[in-house]
Amino acid sequence: MSLPGEFPYTRGIFPEMYRSRLWTMRQYAGFGTAEESNQRYHYLLSQGITGLSVAFDLPTQMGMDPDHPLAAGEVGRVGVAICSLADMERLFAGIRLDEVTTSMTINSTAAILLAFYVLTARRQGIDAAKLSGTIQNDILKEYIARGTYIYPPRPSMRIITDLFAWTSRELPQWNSISISGYHIREAGSTAVQEVAFTLANGIAYIEGARSAGLAVDDFAPRLSFFFNSHNDFLEEIAKFRAARRLYARIMKERFQAKNPRSLMLRFHTQTSGASLPAQQPDNNLVRVTMQALAAVLGGTQSLHTNSRDEALALPTEESARLALRTQQIIAHESGVTSTADPLGGSFHIEEQTDRIEQEAMAYIERIDAMGGMLRAIENGYPQSEIESAAYRYQRTVESGEQIVVGVNRFEMQQSEPIPTFRLDLAMEEAQKQAVGEVRAGRDAKAAARELAALELAARGTDNLMPHILACAEAMATLGEISERLRTVFGEYRRAA
Repeated sequence: MSLPGEFPYTRGIFPEMYRSRLWTMRQYAGFGTAEESNQRYHYLLSQGITGLSVAFDLPTQMGMDPDHPLAAGEVGRVGVAICSLADMERLFAGIRLDEVTTSMTINSTAAILLAFYVLTARRQGIDAAKLSGTIQNDILKEYIARGTYIYPPRPSMRIITDLFAWTSRELPQWNSISISGYHIREAGSTAVQEVAFTLANGIAYIEGARSAGLAVDDFAPRLSFFFNSHNDFLEEIAKFRAARRLYARIMKERFQAKNPRSLMLRFHTQTSGASLPAQQPDNNLVRVTMQALAAVLGGTQSLHTNSRDEALALPTEESARLALRTQQIIAHESGVTSTADPLGGSFHIEEQTDRIEQEAMAYIERIDAMGGMLRAIENGYPQSEIESAAYRYQRTVESGEQIVVGVNRFEMQQSEPIPTFRLDLAMEEAQKQAVGEVRAGRDAKAAARELAALELAARGTDNLMPHILACAEAMATLGEISERLRTVFGEYRRAA
């Protein structure tokens, strides 16, 4: 058996693991206006988080400004509303971007939000080359499991590979993608499917980047991954180990990567939101603790712990603090950080690791035979597999074969109302007014000129990132930039 820090990295990507450096402790947060979310970030930083993680609202994810008719009722609800450089500056007011790492969960509009972020840093006087963080930028899982896509898959891949090329030159410490199995698992996949479809998506991105002329070792060291940590404690630990080993072998054997960092699967973990029921929400503290511990024992580089009340509303400050304290207690009191891969060598863990790797590889080979992940998505294959797995699991819950404490066994009547977070719904009108002020206060001719240049670039072969950056600097809005790209690329419609 190889040691931690040795190929194929089954036991961890670093020899010392948490003995030399703990994982980054994040708390995914964002709601309402930029000012409201900024207050929550300052609070979380004061409580000990070591990295920011930004949640964006659905209009931002779908390329719509808050005054778009389809944005009505969704502005600031499931994340923060960001539609211009001015919003991004308010979001990070008083936070030096060269002193924190920032993860942004955004996909279809990832290039636009990254442009806003880079310009915000520049206005703070920061060299963009010093920025460290991650942009999710994973569009393929949107077609598979989540649904916040805008453009068809092939032009979306072009935007992603353009971002790869640009960040490799301009943001050398930035993770240009976080290839996400999290949402695949939340949609109902098995652990094996989560690994298989996530790595198959990774293969598609790598092949797309190589087709665009990028050498694998020029961009692969900055690829990162994002996994779910679910309830089956031992299976989850084995899942992380299997994913790491399988990825290392794929990168070495399939893509002939030479840089050791290209072979290392670096990943963020989030505990499973779908596993946290509304019934008896305090029980979710126990679930999250086990899921977080599985992620740590599995060797994660970054971790978000969900809050107990997320099935009811956005987390309260108290719930977010308790979720963070869970990580801190594991890190500083449990003793599990004193050795790398503490469960390595366990007969059960090693058998599960082998099984998950083999079954995931079988899925990848089937996808290869279909012509790759893009073709498989267009044919609906991973979507169908996930839907079937979700249906089978739900049947086990409804039959009582799978016990969910507080839901189908050990139920209790809730005697008192549970305090939950409440949004100020007036903020939607405030956001509409704010975007109107941005449009009224800018140089309209400059914004129009840069948007026209972006459209021309999209019709050609130029890298889109410098044009998106120029549009953002001219105070073009997220909706306006997205609309120009829609004009060229069209919109994706999933077949019925």
